[in-house]
Amino acid sequence: MNDSISAFLLAVCKNVMSYSKWNLFRKGWIDTLPLVVAAAPFGVLYGALAIDNGLSFWSVLGMSLMVYAGASQFIAVTLLASATAFPVICLTVFIVNLRHMLYAATLMPHVREISLPRRTLMAFWLTDETFAVVSQRLQTEVQRGELVWYYLGSALFMYSNWALCTLVGITLGRQLPNMTEWGLDVAMVVAFVSIVVPALKKFPQWACAAVAVVCSILMRDWPNQSGLMVASLLAVVTGMVLEKGMKK
Repeated sequence: MNDSISAFLLAVCKNVMSYSKWNLFRKGWIDTLPLVVAAAPFGVLYGALAIDNGLSFWSVLGMSLMVYAGASQFIAVTLLASATAFPVICLTVFIVNLRHMLYAATLMPHVREISLPRRTLMAFWLTDETFAVVSQRLQTEVQRGELVWYYLGSALFMYSNWALCTLVGITLGRQLPNMTEWGLDVAMVVAFVSIVVPALKKFPQWACAAVAVVCSILMRDWPNQSGLMVASLLAVVTGMVLEKGMKK
């Protein structure tokens, strides 16, 4: 009798845990929805642009599935089209994505106890959008083990959306003329502002935002939008330094 009760209680606990994980997963993709909508046209634009520059169907789709780095993919396509040497392309993409090391350093204290295979997948799926919503989530009280399911909800939504929109761009891109004139950059900025501004509650966060804005304006004339990348790195470093200073 006692064994039956124990088995029943164990089954109930497992179901409750599964339900809790699903809620966290669902919350992650719901919070990411505005950024998914804003990123969708860029995925379509990438697919169309890459095909127009002579890349094959599988090369274009494979880059979205295996590289999965929006800005870097646009840069790589442009460099490939101009017959740039492969090592130069790799170095350029590496530099553009250096900001992800700072993102990872910010998240590491919260995922240290997660298994290496899961952390590896989380690292692959780390994007500006997912980092933005997860950072806001970390402003609330997060229990151990909760972050991974919330993170996966956000990351998998972004990943599947990017792959699907790339496919749409490959197949329908030529039927959608003048996509570069649709004002897509404004849509993405508005989406990020709606996510980031509510999270600005402490001095390091405001300082980080201020550095990003000022540096972006001062460096707006840098070639290939490199000033925007440098501004992002400086802003993240500023936030991390101030956070550590306040904890001492």
